[in-house]
Amino acid sequence: MYDRLKGFRDFYSEEMSARREAFDAVEDAAARYGFREIGTPALERTQMYVDKSGEEIVEELYAFEDKGGREVSLTPELTPTVARMVVAKQQELSKPIKWVSTRPFWRFEQVQQGRFREFYQTNIDVFGSSEPEADAEVLAVAADALTSLGLTSEDFEFRVSHRDILGGLLDSFDSEVDSRDAIRAVDKRAKVEDEEYLGLLSDAGLSYDQAREFDDLIAAGDLDEIAEFGGDDVADAVENLREVLAAAEDFGAGEFCEVSLTTARGLDYYTGVVFECFDSTGDVSRAAFGGGRYDDLIEDFGGQPTPAVGVALGDATLQLLCERAGVWPDEELRTDYYVLTVGDTRGVASRVAGDLRDGGNVVETDVAGRSFGAQMGYADSVNAETVVIVGEQDLENDEVTVKDMESGEQTTAPVDEFPGDRERPTYDDFA
Repeated sequence: MYDRLKGFRDFYSEEMSARREAFDAVEDAAARYGFREIGTPALERTQMYVDKSGEEIVEELYAFEDKGGREVSLTPELTPTVARMVVAKQQELSKPIKWVSTRPFWRFEQVQQGRFREFYQTNIDVFGSSEPEADAEVLAVAADALTSLGLTSEDFEFRVSHRDILGGLLDSFDSEVDSRDAIRAVDKRAKVEDEEYLGLLSDAGLSYDQAREFDDLIAAGDLDEIAEFGGDDVADAVENLREVLAAAEDFGAGEFCEVSLTTARGLDYYTGVVFECFDSTGDVSRAAFGGGRYDDLIEDFGGQPTPAVGVALGDATLQLLCERAGVWPDEELRTDYYVLTVGDTRGVASRVAGDLRDGGNVVETDVAGRSFGAQMGYADSVNAETVVIVGEQDLENDEVTVKDMESGEQTTAPVDEFPGDRERPTYDDFA
């Protein structure tokens, strides 16, 4: 007997039914905005992640040498891959480029609630537009995906920030501040004790008093005060943030957005507006997902300067959010018809099943030579809505029996008229 690896999950059919419904809701929302699906590889060269994040990233990767002697890694995220893809065909692709992809990723990290070593994400990205409307559209797609699953503004909120506001404020202090380390500290603000957080800011170059002043500014979130304190660069970033929020309002996502300058996002490649989605009740303590602008990454990968913004919705935290709100899809099998055979009736039963499938229905038939009772038990186990009984005695009368599984009622229908021109015939059509 083999045990499943820690951090990896099995999904049985009932679970996958719910997951597929959730994935479809997110992908359909993106498709309605014109995002086009792409496919990406499971392996990339390890050096791509080292160049982006430093040698220490290797400890978090499933990295190994393949049989060709290449240092490769299972992909831990999609952004570097899509950046590579944009660079490869940058001159051929129409701008803006709008891509969506749902697939698994792998990270060797501590397993905890909502975090696994293999996980699934739907990534939604726009390349080639620096306009506030691009940021707002990403927020709108994410909001539409969540509301299509049944969530409301009572269930989730987007905490929206701007990396240039944080960086500009840090630069305005009369100190040699490592802005990257300081912003990483801000990202940890809600996860560590206050003194540890202030210590991280001090380690980044702020004095203790400056760290307190900086934190008071971003915690209050008064954009007018912040623009005045930080000077022209910060004022420009504040204006950009306001433009994004105004566009999000016009796009129907404004009710889900609130300014939260203590939201920083931990990845270094973010450059402008960033946001994280949180459970409004606080029952799910960690961010459900996040995203933001990464205008420099394409150029860093050797391409022409290309602004970009995106969001990645992870499966585990999305499920936690939906379960908390009571809207996670039912984990159950769904079957429209079970065509039950009694005696030597396979030919007619196969024709009936085929005609029902042509109408777009989910149809099962017996493939195990089971008895009448065993077939009925199986039909019930797969939640068949209707059972069509094709028996020798029925066929002698040129009929089939149609049984509604919820009520238990049944009637007969002419075999030549079932299903006929009906895409979804039921007991009520013949009762």
